[in-house]
Amino acid sequence: MNLFWHDWAGLIGVALVLLAFFLLQAHKLSGQGYPYQWMNLVGAFGILLSLIFGMFNLSAFLQELAWFLISVYGIVRGVRARKAATVVP
Repeated sequence: MNLFWHDWAGLIGVALVLLAFFLLQAHKLSGQGYPYQWMNLVGAFGILLSLIFGMFNLSAFLQELAWFLISVYGIVRGVRARKAATVVP
């Protein structure tokens, strides 16, 4: 079996997303924590790469794009909340 770089990106992305979800369910990660958000962001990005450069599937692409954007939202929201918490006198 010959796997291209985008296949590996997709496989690693799937592994990261599933690992993040498992660790969340096992109470090893917080859903608001950076590790969980970054694992989802990088995982979704890897899957998006595999869909763009490999076999394209519109429904999977839209799901992963949403997953990626929601992860970005969670990270930005967390950064803003931490900054607001440190500014309070």
